[in-house]
Amino acid sequence: MPSTHAAALLLAFALLAPRPAVPQSPPAPPASPAPERRARARELGVAPGIFRPGALNAITDVAGVRVGHATVIAGDSIRTGVTAVVPHAGNLFYERVPAALHVGNAFGKLVGATQLRELGELETPILLTCTLCVWRAADALAEQLLAAPEMERVGSINPVVGETNDGTLNAVRERAVTAATVRQALAAASAGPVAEGSVGAGTGTVAFEWKGGIGTSSRVVPASLGGWTVGVLVQSNFGGVLQVLGAPVGRELGKWAFKGDVERERGDGSVMIVVATDAPLSDRNLERLAARAIMGLARTGSSASNGSGDYVIAFSTAVGVRRAVAAPGAAPRPPAERPRATTELANDDMSALFQGVVEATEEAIYNSLFMATTVTGRGRTVEAIPLDRVRAVLTKYNVRGR
Repeated sequence: MPSTHAAALLLAFALLAPRPAVPQSPPAPPASPAPERRARARELGVAPGIFRPGALNAITDVAGVRVGHATVIAGDSIRTGVTAVVPHAGNLFYERVPAALHVGNAFGKLVGATQLRELGELETPILLTCTLCVWRAADALAEQLLAAPEMERVGSINPVVGETNDGTLNAVRERAVTAATVRQALAAASAGPVAEGSVGAGTGTVAFEWKGGIGTSSRVVPASLGGWTVGVLVQSNFGGVLQVLGAPVGRELGKWAFKGDVERERGDGSVMIVVATDAPLSDRNLERLAARAIMGLARTGSSASNGSGDYVIAFSTAVGVRRAVAAPGAAPRPPAERPRATTELANDDMSALFQGVVEATEEAIYNSLFMATTVTGRGRTVEAIPLDRVRAVLTKYNVRGR
């Protein structure tokens, strides 16, 4: 056995010997901040106008109207989709709805516009999509409708398809919308709440340099003025100088067209606006209603720039003004049955609807911005508008709390 002295020396050497390193866990990365919860305009105290919204505050508050989305996201460059607006549940080709078109600025592609204007009616659902996808969407819509029951002998159909250019975030030349995308949007159409923001035709859009998208709102005219409902859906992809209830949000947040007179941003882009109402209107008064939607657009800060396609399609779902069409090959109606009697709203009764559509359009555009989420595509990221900063601006200018 070693002596006590030797044992002490061995213990000392052992204590001085280098110890093997103990593996250390890497420090935990800092937690990413939770994404800001998105909110509709009314949650921020933004309630334009004087009339109340419908139960859903959406275009689907107009009885019979349905909306469906199909969102197309693939790889790092496809960010697009289709949004379908269906006026009623019947066969639109045989039970057409009066409709009209108003053009604020015609830098865009609207398939079916000339027949819509000439006849003043819709015979298909309305589709919204991306700029270079309109023809594929129109072809797919025609193919699906022609294959439907009772359409075997139909030799002409007029699909109505609008667009905005989502090429900032989406590889628009890929034309990623297919017939399956259109079928998905139509199959998803429902009369319930409408998804908003970065969805469907709004997946890749940009508005006021923030993420744009789909937005919707509605107004109910007081019973003393008819009790009618008017609903609006927008696909926002335009620019300008954003204001919210008059508060200069764009300037306060540092993003606006012509900033410093040297910025490339000039407010170009597009917006599609779809207006539905249950008021019994002819196509003539529907065109007047559609024109007022542009006033709601202007309130948000758009000036309908040279490169902006600003279109409004308005239609009435009222049964009394629908236009029945006989099936091809059917026996002609007797002469006594040919005149079509309708009851439509008088000109003097239009003013409340004009007010309602201005308010609903303004709020739908706010909803399209406030509900949109940050999206990255084609190596670019477009941020959602920061709602905390919007709240601060609204408070500063005393426009919140309604």
